[in-house]
Amino acid sequence: MDQLLFYVLYPAILITLALSVYFSWKSRRSPDMQTRGMHAARTNISMGFMLIFFASVLLFLSEDSTLRIVIGGLFIALGVFNLFAGLKNLSVYRSMTQSKDSAGSR
Repeated sequence: MDQLLFYVLYPAILITLALSVYFSWKSRRSPDMQTRGMHAARTNISMGFMLIFFASVLLFLSEDSTLRIVIGGLFIALGVFNLFAGLKNLSVYRSMTQSKDSAGSR
């Protein structure tokens, strides 16, 4: 079981880390505010998943200690907050983009 988690969670952490860096870079380089906001929201989503995967490693692949459980719980809470904030911001920026596209076609 530990090897399965090892081969699933560590690549997931690396992939979400790469996505976080990529979207953060795209967000900082974008001249358009809506595109910048969409990339920042995707950065939050990627960071949320990364924190959740990292907390899963802490909770499942280590010996039980109170400190690890507390830190893992904090990382899960922070990851879920980032995930939901990113999803909310992404939906707001997508609706702004759709309303801008529909207003331009009139």
